[in-house]
Amino acid sequence: MRIGELAASTGVSPRSLRYYEQQGLIASVRTPAGHRRYDAGSVDTVIRVQELFAAGLCSSKIAQLLPCLQAPPAERTPALLADLVEQRRRLEATEKEIRRARGVLEEVIDSLRDRDEL
Repeated sequence: MRIGELAASTGVSPRSLRYYEQQGLIASVRTPAGHRRYDAGSVDTVIRVQELFAAGLCSSKIAQLLPCLQAPPAERTPALLADLVEQRRRLEATEKEIRRARGVLEEVIDSLRDRDEL
């Protein structure tokens, strides 16, 4: 399929697909005219890449994990699970810090409101 067809099938812009290819997340073959052609499996790969971006992973980490994610379960290494667990731990730490910062901000807002009511 051509890049426009892959974009339409996945809801991802052609620009993003070119970036994914540049980062080694997806692959295409070139026609003699230089057009990109993707196989049908690229749809699933792009969707998985989108999921991993949404989970907060960067493109270099996704490039490391994709081969293992796409391998049959029996061929996956324990490193895959360890990497994903570590990403979850980082997200939890970030979430905790955001909650703390929000609490401080709420205290400041409340104190300003209390002063304005006086």
